[in-house]
Amino acid sequence: MVNLLTPDLYVESVLKLNLEKLKQKNIKGLIIDIDNTLVSWEIKYASEKTKEWLLNLEKEGFKVCLVSNNTEDRVVTFNEELKLPAIHRASKPRVGAFKRAMEVMGTKIENTAVIGDQIFTDVLGGNRMRLFTVLVVPIEGKEFWWTTFVRKIERHVLRVVLKDHRGDK
Repeated sequence: MVNLLTPDLYVESVLKLNLEKLKQKNIKGLIIDIDNTLVSWEIKYASEKTKEWLLNLEKEGFKVCLVSNNTEDRVVTFNEELKLPAIHRASKPRVGAFKRAMEVMGTKIENTAVIGDQIFTDVLGGNRMRLFTVLVVPIEGKEFWWTTFVRKIERHVLRVVLKDHRGDK
């Protein structure tokens, strides 16, 4: 069970993610969470820096699909300017949305990564599919009440699974 909760990589922020390392691992598709990964839960739109980072991914040779457990309104509003492929109400850690995202991007298990801020949704779901998983430190801000509750459990799990997983491998 611990292996299913252990990310392949743990980084401070998506903006600090070493894209060259992902390329070395032959990663071509990125399934990226929105809330507390790209922006705080209560923020509607990406910052200019985050938009620039997301739009640069294509130039770097990556395909991108936003995958969120949040509502269609939330995902559509966030994605208004970006116009990236996106899946709402993903029901992560269930694998259906991950499979749909790979279909949209035209990628396979061996060349797709999941990037998110939660162990029990992003990491667990990605690991169940045998995808490369990247856990980011959650962006601080207001959170959905359920996420606040789950974060308490995550803190205990993080102590066990992340002892040697900080930084790039």
